[in-house]
Amino acid sequence: MSEPTLLIEYPSDGVVVIRLNRPEVLNALNLELRQSLAKYFDDFEKDPKVRVIIMAGGPKAFCAGADLNEYVDATPSEIVSRQMGRLWNSISDCSKPVISAIRGYALGGGLELAMTADIIVASEKAKLGQPEVLVGIMPGGGATQRLTRAVGKFKAMKMMLTGELCTAQEALQMGLLSEVVADELVESKALEWATLMARGPQVALRSIKQSILQSMNMPLNQGLEFERKSFQLLFDTKDKTEGMRARLDKRDSKFE
Repeated sequence: MSEPTLLIEYPSDGVVVIRLNRPEVLNALNLELRQSLAKYFDDFEKDPKVRVIIMAGGPKAFCAGADLNEYVDATPSEIVSRQMGRLWNSISDCSKPVISAIRGYALGGGLELAMTADIIVASEKAKLGQPEVLVGIMPGGGATQRLTRAVGKFKAMKMMLTGELCTAQEALQMGLLSEVVADELVESKALEWATLMARGPQVALRSIKQSILQSMNMPLNQGLEFERKSFQLLFDTKDKTEGMRARLDKRDSKFE
């Protein structure tokens, strides 16, 4: 029996780890892996026991990009029939906090996958890039949009037009990463953040995520109005009362 392309782990209450498991090809994305990712994200979106999702790979690679064996002879109609947009959207549309934990390479579709998350922690040894141009194509999983929003036009142009890789420290300085840590601490750091969020007020966390994502698609005035309405609605939650009462009472909050 062949190994599953994904491994699912439950390291702490409310936290799930989705681990890419094709180490022989540096976790390259084939269609089976993409479909499995989408299915798990759809399932975890509906599961109230899952509050935070961590995406991880292995020590050599988070994900080295698309599996070129499935692309080299593909026609446009075959690419269209794979419905990649739907598969990517299952991840990017997740309402729950998502953390990418990068060790080794995060290239092409692998970096695009990492960028669908809300927080990215990377190893000091990690290498990141969008080298699609070196094989005659361009990013197709969101990099021209997400990477540009993260690092700005000129850094994004350099990365995508040259295909050059960058170090984790360079990516951090550009604004592409949340934090860089020692290689052996990457997943423990991701779990630390995930555990903190899993214990937090879930409606507030999702409202924050939604408001920040909306800020990338709306003019400032509309974004501010969206934020105000989200803020106001949180005053109908028990977590608001518990959080404020706990602060006034100088005790730890016990959120639902």
